[in-house]
Amino acid sequence: MSLRRGGTMLRVGGYRVLQSGRSVCSTAFIRRIAPSAHTCGLRSPVRSVSGGRDAATGWYGSAVDSAPVHLAEDFLVHLQQVSGLPWWLSIAAGTLSVRTLVTLPLAAYQMVIISKVETLQSEISELAKRLRYEVSVRAREKGWTEKQSRFQFQKNLRRIVSQLYIRENCHPVKASLLVWVQLPLWISISLALRNLSLDQSGLASGGVLWFSDLSEPDSTWILPICLGLTNLVLVEVFSLQRVNPSRLQNIMTNVIRGFSVLMIPIAASVPSSMALYWFCSSLVGLGHNLLLRASFLHRILKLKNQRSETPYKDLLNGFLSKYCK
Repeated sequence: MSLRRGGTMLRVGGYRVLQSGRSVCSTAFIRRIAPSAHTCGLRSPVRSVSGGRDAATGWYGSAVDSAPVHLAEDFLVHLQQVSGLPWWLSIAAGTLSVRTLVTLPLAAYQMVIISKVETLQSEISELAKRLRYEVSVRAREKGWTEKQSRFQFQKNLRRIVSQLYIRENCHPVKASLLVWVQLPLWISISLALRNLSLDQSGLASGGVLWFSDLSEPDSTWILPICLGLTNLVLVEVFSLQRVNPSRLQNIMTNVIRGFSVLMIPIAASVPSSMALYWFCSSLVGLGHNLLLRASFLHRILKLKNQRSETPYKDLLNGFLSKYCK
């Protein structure tokens, strides 16, 4: 079955869409035209098109067939069509644009919130001392036990801290907004590339160098290893930002280091398009992290706590003192 619209041939049964001389196929498009295929007496085109692959089912099947994933597929396909770039460069350009337009502003906002919270710590400490004295006086007057005194202190301290957060509009929960946006975005684009790699979307011939076939895993492991190394560098940059980290922070840093290493074999088992996206995303994230350290940006954001005027020199010195003793 084929449809003609504006001189553009759309071939339904062959799972290919020919537009402007380029072969494009999207699972989002296939699922949108599936009902009409049934009414014409055709078998539903929503099926495996890669070596007898079974269709995904359960929660994973729901995830790969979700609206955010289809939107990500459409975005990637349209970006490749409009730009005319090869698929590997389209993936890199899409990653850079999405992370710069969406996650970079959120990362800057996160820095503002954290800066305000850090600035409030000295005021909170002073108020806590006063509150502790007042509670001790009231405890002697009313005969409170140690447990009752502690309860009253913690209750009133939470109220005071909450009022300070409202006054400065910097509740710490707002600092987690970046994670709640970045993680679903990362998952959606990853699953979109997984769908496009399994369809006849041109990814098989859209690579370059050693990963010429983006629909197959990188057998050389170069992309996965680059991904792992970039993630480890990113973890170290974050860890060097902390002064006197707590035991919990050290544990979390080690957990993330372990996850960064675990991502290497995972990236080696998925299509190269996904590994390329993960590597580009980590690389852009590292660049954004370094950019957000710039002193001129801190002045633009009007960060209240004092920041170093030589952030990159400090980072290099911290790295050398930690690993080159």
